[in-house]
Amino acid sequence: MDVLSRQTLKPVCERSFVATTSPPSPLCLFALTILRRPFPSHRGFQTQITAVVLHVISACCASKHTLPLDPQGLNENADSERTEKIIKANVDVIVDGQHKSLQTCRRDAQPVAGQKMDSTPAKILVGYALTSKKAKSFLKPKLEVLAREKGIVFVPIEKSRPLREQGPFDVILHKITGKEWWSQLEEYRRRYPDVVVLDPPDAIQHVRNRQSMLQEVAKLKLRGCGGQVDVPKQLVVTGDPSTIPGVVAKAGLKLPLVAKPLVVDGTAQSHALSLAFDELCLTSLNPPLVLQEFVNHGGVLFKVYIVGDSIRVVRRFSLPDVHKQVGNGVITFPRVSSAAASADDADLDPEVAELPPCELLDCLSKELRCRLGLRLFNLDIIREGGAGNHYYVIDINYFPGFGKVPGYEYVFTDFLLSLAQSSTERSGASLPCSPENSSQDSSKDK
Repeated sequence: MDVLSRQTLKPVCERSFVATTSPPSPLCLFALTILRRPFPSHRGFQTQITAVVLHVISACCASKHTLPLDPQGLNENADSERTEKIIKANVDVIVDGQHKSLQTCRRDAQPVAGQKMDSTPAKILVGYALTSKKAKSFLKPKLEVLAREKGIVFVPIEKSRPLREQGPFDVILHKITGKEWWSQLEEYRRRYPDVVVLDPPDAIQHVRNRQSMLQEVAKLKLRGCGGQVDVPKQLVVTGDPSTIPGVVAKAGLKLPLVAKPLVVDGTAQSHALSLAFDELCLTSLNPPLVLQEFVNHGGVLFKVYIVGDSIRVVRRFSLPDVHKQVGNGVITFPRVSSAAASADDADLDPEVAELPPCELLDCLSKELRCRLGLRLFNLDIIREGGAGNHYYVIDINYFPGFGKVPGYEYVFTDFLLSLAQSSTERSGASLPCSPENSSQDSSKDK
């Protein structure tokens, strides 16, 4: 039996059962008294206490007794309150000799006359493993409220506990790196074949390296569909900076060049870029990096957000056009597309402001979902100035800042519900052109 912490068991006892008019049993009061005291460090004692408390929970669940609430500790802060509300999804109890999740236990309980029970069980349980910064920007109150209304529950995955001991989840949403975490994900997928992982680590890894990031776009050579899509001519540099001018000349790249770090690791530095205007300044760059030919695009960037089959486009200001003999040296910029103000309401030249054709974006996103094996990503796209509908994909980001997209809450919750519906209809089969499908093609374990 897993040893459960006092912090985990206390909210379960205090919040998991429907209130009744009958007084709490002495056994319930005894259990809560135990939980209000710190556990001794001896593991054997903790295990015994855990067994006692779980027995009390199952007894209370069966008899519908209410554990008394402690008003002193319920609303210390919003985060702890949210955690207390959803932690019950990870706790199992024994009722009539059968192993049941607490949610199942609550559904089995009979409502008390004159009181309402939550008759809408969670349709989909989403475990999330995100950095604190990512969780704050993505899991906004409006998203969580809308998700609850649709029967979706977001549960934080505890990094201090093995993943196999948590859940089971219908969906795992993650944006953390590391071999240990990825190994746990693979083990979890073998243990629970029907779980949907957004997205598989090998697919994410493909777009974390700018050498491989745009390969599938280049292979696609999309023509028709209302436009043409390419990638800028680029070169990967990993050696001595003093060799960069010669390598650039040999590759036939034209100045100015955009220099980007080779690896995208989620830090601000990995999204910074430099603009190099002359050959001499190239030796001041710091490999490993990618050099891309700069394409004049009217200073406007299109961020195309893809959530499953849904596409949302946001205009952002970008680097201004560069003309010959504008200057020398290297100019360094922060994360341009993230830091720049929205250009959606700006008074722009219609030729510059016009969004890419819907048909083009639909064709491009559908192809890249299959080729990349990703369902949560965005494309940074520019339109070449004076070249009609000739577009370039200059960057791809996994699980970008969806919180910046107006109405993302509706798009994302609908997407999660569609995953649950597809899973039911397929009875555990793989999604066509899904990350799972792509992964199975490349590895027997996936």
